Formats: sequence, structure tokens, C-alpha cells
Amino acid sequence: MESIGVFVQWCLDHLNYWTITLLMTIESSAIPFPSEIVVPPAAYHAAATGEMNILLIIFFATLGALLGATINYFISLWVGRPIIYRFADSRLGHLIMLDGSKVQRAEEYFNQHGNVSTLVGRLIPVIRQLISVPAGLARMNYAKFAAYTSLGAAIWNTVLTLLGYYLERVVPEDELVNTVTKYSHEIGFGIISVVIVALAVIFFKKRGKKNPDKNQ
Repeated sequence: MESIGVFVQWCLDHLNYWTITLLMTIESSAIPFPSEIVVPPAAYHAAATGEMNILLIIFFATLGALLGATINYFISLWVGRPIIYRFADSRLGHLIMLDGSKVQRAEEYFNQHGNVSTLVGRLIPVIRQLISVPAGLARMNYAKFAAYTSLGAAIWNTVLTLLGYYLERVVPEDELVNTVTKYSHEIGFGIISVVIVALAVIFFKKRGKKNPDKNQ
């Protein structure tokens, strides 16, 4: 684990499009850690130096999130629930910050909210990294899974990128991650509220079209 930590720190010290993709793949799969320590610093450096484009930061961060989520999805689909829970409660699972209760929480969230939870779940801390596990266990259609995951990740990465880009003019670099963490959760839950309202509007509009007689 120490060597992995050293490698992650090296990537953070050498942020570019490829290390962003790699770190976000790791963040979204095997070793959950906050995306706040990857995307905002990249955007901060983009604002300070102009060496990276913020649209490409969002793209590669989202690509990494999808790759990591896909890894979790197919592992869960292939190995099944008993092995997933056994691994989460193993010593190795605990080393990478997993346990059965976290997986169970993600699975309950998925069961309560259905396929759309892979979109909304990308905006919720802890659930974000694990929501692909119950999607794989439930054998969710992969095309839908990839679409919802990419959209949710893109929304979240856009928020983090804009925060990092804006804060370059406001806070010193050593205060960036703490500042982003302080506000990102509040912003994330605000976005969730907007997404839920939008999905509800779409749902009722479709329902109204299917039942035109009831609206007359």
C-alpha cells in the first residue's frame, strides 16, 4: 500500500491528461479516494499556467471515472455477490478502504432508485465510487450504465474543474483541496436536487404522453 501511495503522489505531482485519467480510473475502482484531490488541482494549474485546457481536463477525468466504474461493473458481474462481500470484509478489502457495510449501502441505494442511481450516485460521496458494484451485480444493461455513469461523472467533474479554475485567483495552492472539500459537498447535494427535479419533470411528461385521455 505504501508503494501505491507513493505512485499516486507522484501522479499528483505530475498532473497531465494521462495522469488525470489514470488517477480517476483508480479513484473510481480499486482504491477509493476523493476526486477533489485530482481534478481541482489540475484546473488550478491550468488557470495558473495555461498548460492544460479545462474542457480536456473534464473529458479525461470523466473517461477515467468511466474506466474505473467499468472495471467494478464487470468484476461484480462476473464474480457475484458472495465473493464481492467476502472481499470487502477481508484484510485486503479493508486496506483499500472497503467493507461490507459500504457495499451494502451502495446496493441498497441502487435497489431503491433503480438504474438512474448510477447517474445520481456519482454525485454522492462514498456511494460515488461503489455504485457500479450493485449495477454489475444486477446485470444492468452496460450501454445504459456507461451513459448514466459518464453523465454523472461529467457533471461532477465540471463542478470540480470550475471550482479549481476559479479558486486559482482566490486561495493559495496549499489551501485549495481543503477549500474545495468544504464547498463541494454542498454544491453536490444542490446538483442532486436539480437532477432529481429534472428527472421527475421528464418522467411526468412521458407519463402524460402515454395517458393523453387522463389529461383531458
